[in-house]
Amino acid sequence: MAIDFKQDILAPVAQDFAAMDTFINEGITSKVALVMAVSKHVVEAGGKRMRPIMCLLAAKACGVTDLEAHRRLAAIIEMLHTATLVHDDVVDESGLRRGRPTANATWNNPTAVLVGDFLISRAFDLLVDLDDLKLLKNFSTGTCEIAEGEVLQLQSQHQPDTSEQTYLAIIHGKTSRLFEMATEGAAILAKKPEFALPLKKFAGHFGNAFQIIDDILDYTSDAETLGKNIGDDLMEGKPTLPLIAALKNTQGDEHDIIRKSIATGGTEHLEQVIAIVQQSGALDYCRKRATEETEAAIAALLELPESESRQALMNLAHLALHRIQ
Repeated sequence: MAIDFKQDILAPVAQDFAAMDTFINEGITSKVALVMAVSKHVVEAGGKRMRPIMCLLAAKACGVTDLEAHRRLAAIIEMLHTATLVHDDVVDESGLRRGRPTANATWNNPTAVLVGDFLISRAFDLLVDLDDLKLLKNFSTGTCEIAEGEVLQLQSQHQPDTSEQTYLAIIHGKTSRLFEMATEGAAILAKKPEFALPLKKFAGHFGNAFQIIDDILDYTSDAETLGKNIGDDLMEGKPTLPLIAALKNTQGDEHDIIRKSIATGGTEHLEQVIAIVQQSGALDYCRKRATEETEAAIAALLELPESESRQALMNLAHLALHRIQ
């Protein structure tokens, strides 16, 4: 059965989701006009707002009926997510994100970096208002780990010997950690500590699957669908799972071409690399890993009582996986 995003995922929290948008816009108000202009630009360029939706669904799955505080938490999560994207685009020197010019391309790097700083600081400013020390601690630790994941990724750039274990450590930091904060944070704020770990596990595995799928799409999608150029990761010499798996599955010239592409970056062998990755069985291996992570995510949710929101979280995991089917 085809999963419909609005019907099967967003429906249980649709009204809260709409109200959350107001909080985001209030949150990014600033006395400095440029800060507001850039913040507005990057928040509007946001994608499906998956993390805040996940936060609201997790709250409902914990049995929360009045989502007022969770709407604020969801807005805070989206602001943190936006801040990390702004900084990522500067680090990667990206000109486009989801087909729109990035903040660093529209203004410049210094402006983008500083507005990213503002968004992180503002998110914590709003988080303090929720008056939950445990939640604050969870978010401050999590935000450190996100930054560490990004630095780890930077360190492994141009390193063809990067292992799958290191790759998983990188994606846990840069992708899965914020998903975990969204769901575990919802349980902490709901004062339902017994659901915090299952929800964290769900989000961690979901985030891993999500990033692996993203890395697969780099080799099977087109720029229109992806919103960024094919081969971007390769150009930066990032050893993603398709490349790590291709290195394991190849010998001789093919092996050397992949190693060299990671080591030097650039896209002079792009066509060849795509062909080798597709023929080596690397993408099948990645699909298998993404499927395993998705199954682990869904299994973790079984510790929560059955509800429409729990089902919606499961649907979200299936929908993410379907991007590669």
